[in-house]
Amino acid sequence: MISKPATVTYIGINHLAMVTNDMDKTVRFWRDFLGMRLVAGLGSKSYRHYFFEITKNDMIAFFEWPDAEKIPEKDHGVPVKGPVAFDHVSIGVAGDDDLWELKAKFEAAELWVSEVIDHGFIHSLYAFDPNNIPIEFSSPVMQVDVRKTPKMLDRHPTATALEGSDPIDGRWPLSKKIATADRIVFPGEGKAFDNGKFKGKRIHGEKK
Repeated sequence: MISKPATVTYIGINHLAMVTNDMDKTVRFWRDFLGMRLVAGLGSKSYRHYFFEITKNDMIAFFEWPDAEKIPEKDHGVPVKGPVAFDHVSIGVAGDDDLWELKAKFEAAELWVSEVIDHGFIHSLYAFDPNNIPIEFSSPVMQVDVRKTPKMLDRHPTATALEGSDPIDGRWPLSKKIATADRIVFPGEGKAFDNGKFKGKRIHGEKK
């Protein structure tokens, strides 16, 4: 069957889920150092899962697994061999002033931070969190909007990439709408947040 372009409305990355073996150190960095609110926490005797607010649409989350080991430090974008799926996370900031403020914060805390790098369509600052997760902070270059005017500067682009930026019809099966009666949402670990049976500890400052 010929497929139609997706009609899903995406609003951002709800959350990226990372891993730590020290949640206290992670909270101190993401909440207290970077200033991202701790907005949700799940857990039991064997794990924790905490969420930090980046923007009104985007969060970064961490599982705490006691037996997890800290990853070796690896510079952003440096190729590796063997199994791999993740390189770094880039967090957008409003402008260059924010990059300089972040650079000053890292330097005051005696934490490694790069110089500000001009990538043409963004300016970037690079650092690491306490779990050796590579972080980038990116400020937009206003006169170069690749979302509005996509650009392909790869000297050897793949054949599929050369077909253009927009989705191409006919490559995936045509989906059928799921009937209302079949739209069953099963309860998950955080269901207690919205059913009035919350038994955890409220985060300081949270409205009851």
